[in-house]
Amino acid sequence: MKENNEKIPSPKELEKEIGEFLTKKFGDNVKVVSPIVIPQTVVSEKEAPPSPKKEKKLSFDLKPEDLISYLDQYIVKQANAKAILSTKICTHFNRIKHAEASPDKIDEIVGSIKNNVLMIGPTGVGKTYMIKLIAKKIGVPFVKGDATKFSETGYVGGDVEDLVRDLVREADDDIELAQYGIIYIDELDKIASSRNLIGADVSRTGVQRTLLKPMEETDVDLKIPHDPISMLQEIERFRKTGKRDKQTVNTKNILFIMSGAFTGLEQIINKRISKQEIGFGAHIISSQERINILQQVFPEDLITFGFESEFVGRLPVKAVFEILTEDDLYEILKNPNNPIILGKKLDFAAYGIDIKFDRKALRILAKRAFKETTGARGLVSAFETALLIFEKKLPSTNIKKFSVTVSVVENPEKTLETILSSSNENELDEIFDKLFCDEKEFIEKYIELNKKNLSEKYNLTLTPARTAIVAAFYCKHIMDIGKVLQKIKSYYDEIKKIELYFFKNNDINIVMEEDAVDFIIEQVVNSGIKLEDFYKQLIVDFELGLKLIREKTGKNYFKITKQALMGPESFISDLIKDEL
Repeated sequence: MKENNEKIPSPKELEKEIGEFLTKKFGDNVKVVSPIVIPQTVVSEKEAPPSPKKEKKLSFDLKPEDLISYLDQYIVKQANAKAILSTKICTHFNRIKHAEASPDKIDEIVGSIKNNVLMIGPTGVGKTYMIKLIAKKIGVPFVKGDATKFSETGYVGGDVEDLVRDLVREADDDIELAQYGIIYIDELDKIASSRNLIGADVSRTGVQRTLLKPMEETDVDLKIPHDPISMLQEIERFRKTGKRDKQTVNTKNILFIMSGAFTGLEQIINKRISKQEIGFGAHIISSQERINILQQVFPEDLITFGFESEFVGRLPVKAVFEILTEDDLYEILKNPNNPIILGKKLDFAAYGIDIKFDRKALRILAKRAFKETTGARGLVSAFETALLIFEKKLPSTNIKKFSVTVSVVENPEKTLETILSSSNENELDEIFDKLFCDEKEFIEKYIELNKKNLSEKYNLTLTPARTAIVAAFYCKHIMDIGKVLQKIKSYYDEIKKIELYFFKNNDINIVMEEDAVDFIIEQVVNSGIKLEDFYKQLIVDFELGLKLIREKTGKNYFKITKQALMGPESFISDLIKDEL
């Protein structure tokens, strides 16, 4: 008997209620037939209780400038938006960390406001991409929803609380981790109320009101009302545990980030800050002027646009994204981490074809994309249009190298005929090799420009030789710079372990000099040798000679250089002459 005198229903009563609901909902097509067994209330002494699920805790130590540096590797332009988002998101999660460390002090603050963010900017400028990168960097679950797909609870349509439930799924059912997640809602401007509408505005104002509580703090029930699957899951939990636990997610620490193009908002702002000229003297707002005006957005402008004042108040942080120019689109394509080039490389790699891009061809594609006025999304369309004919035909040939040159982009049919002609094979190889060298040289310059940041981030000294290795590895594999550096760092760490193995097995302390480490990594990358095979060869080349020197002189510390690895016999011989 529960404290509120509510009797716990018996299994048969539960089965009857669910059965009646399913019959009304689905007729005789669905029935509950599985028996339900009540678990024993007393656990046997020999039977250990189930161990609680280990929940992940938020581990956050990023500073705003760290997050900005991370975003700079992937996103072109948008300096102001990067600064705002990085600062407020870092502050949000650091405040959570501080609150958990000293809950008594934080509890004294009443009515604290979350740093929910409103992003304003046209399509294809990197809004969604930036948030995905941030969520990945922080390591919290992330879900995206479209504001136009939701309606007020109680009406037909998606429930905004479904996004909170999706966070739990993204967190692998870890409710604790889900409560630190990020919910991103796009197309927010589409739920601004129509000012001339008479009657209830269910799909607009209603959604705004429904979002109010989750954006601040509320408990969202994981069980979906009137959902038979959810009800059956609750029965299953009751069958296993004997308890009717109500699982909820608290939204206090869930960060809400919303975005939209907000077409027409600049006119509202401009009307507020200046007198609008009319007639023949009317001023047409340019793209850059529109961004400058949007930077001056006030809450009252958003209210005039069609948002409830309470809703606007829950979005205290506003970031305006700049429109991308043709040069910006070209810079995106040049960025070694951009997903467009890497994605196209993967498309052709699926057929065993290696593809390289001429910078002049990229400039032409950027120009075409800019004309589509869809921002970075236009780049994908430009690439698909230019390369589709080659992606269709080349997989059916023996061609394994494909160079995207100016002629490929401007005269695809004629260039395809040239490529398929066996008489031009040597010339095509020369073009590909040149593009390979150009790409390698560009990556080396990129690493040199970002050496300090990359070295600190991946804890790897980037010597000139090591930079060349990283660049070569990038050109031969389809990875962004970050993953390449992680791979090279893993090789570096494994080589350092070899020093420990050698000491443990031979009681001789060897230290690989940096040039020796680079030489070994180069052999692994270019020749495909395995580090375990290298270790075996190291024993053969150095064990006996170094043991002899140790026995004769007592010396037990040796530096191994690249020259020593290339000529072990000469190295041992010189050591013996110098030490004996």
